[in-house]
Amino acid sequence: MLIELLTLFPEFFVSPLSQSMLSRAQGQGAVAFRILNLRDYTTDRHRVVDDRPFGGGPGMVLKIEPLVRAIRAARQKDPEVRVILLSPRGLVFTQDQAREMAGWRHLLLICGHYEGVDDRLRFYIDAELSIGDYILTGGEIPALVVVDAVTRLLPGVLGGEGAVEDESFQTGLLEYPHYTRPRDFEGHAVPEILLSGDHQRVARWRRQEALRRTAGQRPDLLEKAALDDQDREFLATLSDSGKKD
Repeated sequence: MLIELLTLFPEFFVSPLSQSMLSRAQGQGAVAFRILNLRDYTTDRHRVVDDRPFGGGPGMVLKIEPLVRAIRAARQKDPEVRVILLSPRGLVFTQDQAREMAGWRHLLLICGHYEGVDDRLRFYIDAELSIGDYILTGGEIPALVVVDAVTRLLPGVLGGEGAVEDESFQTGLLEYPHYTRPRDFEGHAVPEILLSGDHQRVARWRRQEALRRTAGQRPDLLEKAALDDQDREFLATLSDSGKKD
């Protein structure tokens, strides 16, 4: 997979893309990153990429011409490239979208900045994505979030079988709790069932703990999660317990 990042601050990505899983994924050939400087798509000698907004108001707006030149250059090389603008007004990025994007061959992420981009850019892109209901200085951090979430889903990147399948949101639930040595830390002991060696009981305990955690912290996820009869019975006991309390 090729992921291109169009930004005013190319150096922002140098260190993150050379660390940990993202570095290994490149070494394995699962993904290649290309950082594009928006100023390289200007035509004036001062390489201007922004201007004052029509109608007045604070701040500056990214001009449409260099953005569209960059998009057209990418599409000329590969007509199948998907172009995404990171923007507060976009659809909120989800694990389902990360899975879909991991199946794409070529992705161009545009990092917005200043007060935003010329609104006419929407006629030239495929979608807008947001990573949450808050404002950041620019689209670089959201772009890194998308890059990380998508790259780790590419075949072979995380290695161990099941490494991805059991994670939060993959099953529609938050992930169950994890423990490792020591068995007891300052009076906080590892649940005995995890030491039992009974894999079937451990699997059921983990499922129930995922349900418990989701019901307590993100009950909205339960509306879309794939639940069986045992799951529903367990959730009913949690509801009954809450009513008694």
